[in-house]
Amino acid sequence: MITLVAKILRDLRLPLLVVCLLLAAYQCLWAQITERVSARLLPQLTELGRMAGITQGEIERVMFEGPGRILRSLMGGEGVSLFRVTDAMTVSYVHPLTLTILCIWAIGRAASAITGEIDRGTMELLLAQPVPRYRVVLAHLCVDGLTIPLLCLSLWAGNWLGYWLVGVRELDPLTGKPGPFVSPTIFAPALWNVAALVFAMTGGTMWLSARGRFRGRVLGAAVLAALVQFLVNLVGQLWDTVAFLRPFTVFYYYQPQQIILHHEWAVDLASVWGWARFLPPVNVLLVLFAAGTVGYAAAFWSFCRRDLPAPL
Repeated sequence: MITLVAKILRDLRLPLLVVCLLLAAYQCLWAQITERVSARLLPQLTELGRMAGITQGEIERVMFEGPGRILRSLMGGEGVSLFRVTDAMTVSYVHPLTLTILCIWAIGRAASAITGEIDRGTMELLLAQPVPRYRVVLAHLCVDGLTIPLLCLSLWAGNWLGYWLVGVRELDPLTGKPGPFVSPTIFAPALWNVAALVFAMTGGTMWLSARGRFRGRVLGAAVLAALVQFLVNLVGQLWDTVAFLRPFTVFYYYQPQQIILHHEWAVDLASVWGWARFLPPVNVLLVLFAAGTVGYAAAFWSFCRRDLPAPL
């Protein structure tokens, strides 16, 4: 078992290093972007609004009306304000680029876990050794337990690096003058939500990988499923007609901004399902970790019962 886990980690060491560096670099870059905006643009907007008798809420309403609603949805919704620097810093956790990097890792690694071995013809060689099939899936679960925390710590390391290099300050809401520094420690609780999202995406893709024959097909199906879920969650924020579909996507339960800013770990389904007003709020970590666990359980069941095709 240890040998198998070590072999998988050895194969993943270069992609893992690249993904960790990308995540950390983007968090650091976002700190630089936020510092430039908060130090130059926001004080000017605050001063102009004060002179014209316009509130910050009215300025944001004009900025994000019409097509700008899509941008606001990508930033986290109505609860996030550009005039609060801490809010702006949390946008990096829900930015499409961050989500893309995390999904690429989760889907790419899981798609290659079983189907990749079958497609290359190396699964027969592996199972010719005294290795039960369930240990193959269990080894990949152990690898997730080691690599997912590294991805989360890379995000946090990027926050600390940006804090040391730039030092983003919160702004006084009335005068627009710099206030205390935004500490990276506030981002630590949200790392659990990041880990849960990656685990949920990995578990679902692992199930497809355990049933598939060709890596390309599994990869395409997993990417399509992730893209559809992302679009449904995004469009559901803009169009109430399809909002009821949002809870069926994993991205609906990815709420790092609510965890960082308000310490809220649950979502209220009554906001999209009116009939669910009597249900208690649902913990986002519970849903995502449960989805990943179900995916791994289905992968275990499928892989242990299927017939392996002969290599082409």
